[in-house]
Amino acid sequence: MNRKLAISTAIILIAIIILSLFLLSKPSSKPSNFYVGVEYAYGDQSSEVKALVDKVKSYTNLFVIGSVELTFNEVALTDACDYIYSTELNIIVLFTGLDQYNYNITQWMLEAQQKYGEKFLGIYRYDEPGGRTLEQGIDPIVNKTQVSIEATYTDVANIYFANLHIFPNYYLGFSPKVFTADFGLYWFDYQAGYTSIFAEFVGNESRERHVALCRGAANEFGKDWGVIVTWKYNQSPYLESGDELYTDLTLAYKAGAKYAIVFSYPQIDTFGTLSEDHFEALERFWATMNNDPASLGRSPAKVAYVVPTDYGFGFRSPNDTIWGIFSADTLSAKVYDDVNFLTDKYDATLDILYDGAQANSVLKGYDEVYFWNQTIR
Repeated sequence: MNRKLAISTAIILIAIIILSLFLLSKPSSKPSNFYVGVEYAYGDQSSEVKALVDKVKSYTNLFVIGSVELTFNEVALTDACDYIYSTELNIIVLFTGLDQYNYNITQWMLEAQQKYGEKFLGIYRYDEPGGRTLEQGIDPIVNKTQVSIEATYTDVANIYFANLHIFPNYYLGFSPKVFTADFGLYWFDYQAGYTSIFAEFVGNESRERHVALCRGAANEFGKDWGVIVTWKYNQSPYLESGDELYTDLTLAYKAGAKYAIVFSYPQIDTFGTLSEDHFEALERFWATMNNDPASLGRSPAKVAYVVPTDYGFGFRSPNDTIWGIFSADTLSAKVYDDVNFLTDKYDATLDILYDGAQANSVLKGYDEVYFWNQTIR
């Protein structure tokens, strides 16, 4: 090789190396692994599922079958899932108790894993376990008859775990992941074994508080978390506006959620509670997430607020219950005010953790840490 050729070759190699290093150091324009989609919960027909899938398939990557009535029909459920899979959307299916089905749902789950592969993310089982308990509504995980007068918060936490862990523990033998949605007691849901919890963005409640509670719990357990946008109103139109939905999806994305779902029930229009306003918001978010994700921003967890071990407080008001069993105590108002102050100050960069060995193992990852028993301001 002559000298000129050798020099030219060296220059080309150096240019390739420099270009490669530049490309590697440049932030990716593609989003992280983020699932965004809708939950069909308003009917029992696979044809309705297909219509909604066709509506959203070009700007979502996740479809949740949340209609128990549909899952009662094995043929309709399989037909719906086959169609969802054909559009390359990922699938989550809500199931209820084993004894309510006339077919073997655990066998169906095993076959779904074989048929749909990684597109079958898992099942959704036992809706709002923490919320039901806080409100002592239908089928709470712990009810007052199970608790003695002398019971402590830790006693109730142990009952909650014993009663709830049965569900994820059983179904993880047949499903790759087990999900639920909730609006309280997230930490204890994760402790019971759920793979991922969807924090409910509901009414006018603070989104930042739900992020702090759900993401903080997920961080302590080293698991994923998500968001589900539910009702803003208790009557039609039920859901928030399209612009509000876009804001909520953006918050979920920038706060580090892995899932963002829009709940559709009841059927007040062709697609449940979803209107063209909501579809336009989903499409706009999808385009931004894929073409300019940096513009959505990032709000990683930087600040931790630590509450006492087994303190099953509802966080919705200074007088909220503890475990749905106990009235607010002398600490409740301070904890509530602290959280409001810290979310106002730090927005969605706040996490709420529960004191103990698990919290201690992750606290070093936060820039600032506050405890319930210190003066916050």
